[in-house]
Parts: sequence; structure tokens; C-alpha cells
Amino acid sequence: MVTLLDARPRHPEKANRPDAEVLRKPDWIRVRAPGSPVYRETQQIVRENGLVTVCEEAGCPNIGECWSKKHATMMIMGEICTRACAFCNVATGLPAALDAGEPERVAIAVEKLGLNHVVITSVDRDDLPDGGAEHFAKVIRAIRKATPTTTIEVLTPDFLRKEGALEVVVAAKPDVFNHNLETVPSKYLKVRPGARYFHSIRLLQRVKELDPTMFTKSGIMVGLGEERNEVLQLMDDLRSADVDFLTMGQYLAPSKKHHPVIRFVPPEEFKSYATVAQTKGFLLVSASPLTRSSHHAGEDFAALRAARIAKHA
Repeated sequence: MVTLLDARPRHPEKANRPDAEVLRKPDWIRVRAPGSPVYRETQQIVRENGLVTVCEEAGCPNIGECWSKKHATMMIMGEICTRACAFCNVATGLPAALDAGEPERVAIAVEKLGLNHVVITSVDRDDLPDGGAEHFAKVIRAIRKATPTTTIEVLTPDFLRKEGALEVVVAAKPDVFNHNLETVPSKYLKVRPGARYFHSIRLLQRVKELDPTMFTKSGIMVGLGEERNEVLQLMDDLRSADVDFLTMGQYLAPSKKHHPVIRFVPPEEFKSYATVAQTKGFLLVSASPLTRSSHHAGEDFAALRAARIAKHA
């Protein structure tokens, strides 16, 4: 989920009304300022290997905390996306050709960072025949070779109209397959216009059909104008696809030119959503204002495995 704080406005086509009200951030939206020695070490490893991270590109509010633990989320296939979602700060345009050396450099960085669990995401690459599926697979294989004990989570695009692409990624055996819905279906036209809600649901369902043992995960942002009953229906749709893990976080607008924050959802409402989601059968739910897809991903993976064992005990 690429939700954002201090964005660089790059998309005039995403502009909202110039008179749109900008809501003041509440007290519960607080993050650690980056700058610790370990943070700088993480930054150096990323720079030395010529890598892109979603932590930086998406202006993630948790970067100070995560990088101070050497937890960085790699964003592969460049920093230019072929789509222009209204919530996202990643630049839109025509991407460069794939970098054949990237999988190995990602694997080197994972080893240097000492990651027990790594999250690999990407920009949308609708320009590629397979949407970048084989590149994902190459990254997974390179990490397995360099650090066999590291567990791998992928956060993929929807591979819309790319027949066979999903199968390539699943065959590479990531430990967690994540694909974010981002928002409720009524908001797709404005928030995620290049995507199709029920295609994303079907993609997650298909992962389980291909490999029933693989953990599946999806996340949404709230505060985009969705109604509570829409969020509850989305939970049911995910459970119908047998999705294991749901993340929910507050949308934070990158700039006045992106979709505005309609509402700041208070922490107690996130707790209520989490309770409902748990009753619907998710193995794990993470819901709070600052929850993001890759935040605490390693700890969450351990909890997922424990929950599955407990369920079948």
C-alpha cells in the first residue's frame, strides 16, 4: 500500500479542486524523524547497490522506524510507473528497460542488511508482455540463492490482461503473496482508475488455487470517502477469495494535487474494523492509522505461521 506524507507533486493530471479543503493531521498521526546511525547505514546499502525503495518513493511515514532496524522494502523494475493512481506519489511515464543486474543487487542488499524477511514490490509495468512477472521470479530466485533462510513477501501489481503472469510469480514460491485492493470498488474510478476491483479479488483467489499453502495478503487505505458498509463488504470479498491477512491504514495525501483526505479515521474505529475482520476469519489483521503493507512484515509473517498452526491444531 503506497500511502504518503511529504510528496513531490508530479502529476498535474491528478489535480483536485484548487479550493479543496486540506484537513489538519490529528495528534495520532505521529512518526519518528529519520536520522539514526542505523538509518544512515541502511540508506548507504541501498545507495551502494543502486536500488529503489518504496519507503522513499512513496514517502512512507514509517521510514524512520523501519530503516533504523535495517528493514527496507525494495521496489523493483525502476521508479517510473505506467499508471497514474490518484493516491500515489510514484512518478508516471514511460519506464526504462528492465535492469538485468537488479535481481543480484537486490539479493546482495538483502544479505548485507541481514534481513530474515524481505518485502519486494514494484511499479506497474503495463508496457511489458508479462507485466514484469519473470523479473519478480528472478529476484526471488536470486534472494533464495544468496540467503536461503530469508523468507520472501511479494507485493505485486495486478498483471491486468497479462495471461500467465501470475503463474510465473507463484511458481517462484514466495512465502507471502500480497496484492493490495487499496480502496473499496466505488472509489476505483477516481482513486485507482487503471485497475479493476474484481480482477484483483480474482487474482488473490487464483493464488490459492495454484498453491493452497501460500499465504495471501491484501491491504486498503481508509479516509478516501468510503462508507463503513463498503469496507465490511470488501472484507467479505477478500474472505471469499480465502485471503489470510488484511492490513488497513490511514490514507495520507502526498500533495494538494492528489486525492484529498476526506476523513482522518480515529484509532478506536480501526480497532473496531480489526475486531470485525477477525470474526470474519482472517488469520491476521493489522489495522491502525500508521499501518502499511510492509510495516512489521517479518513479525507479521511469524504471527501468520503461528495462527495457521493454531487453526489446524
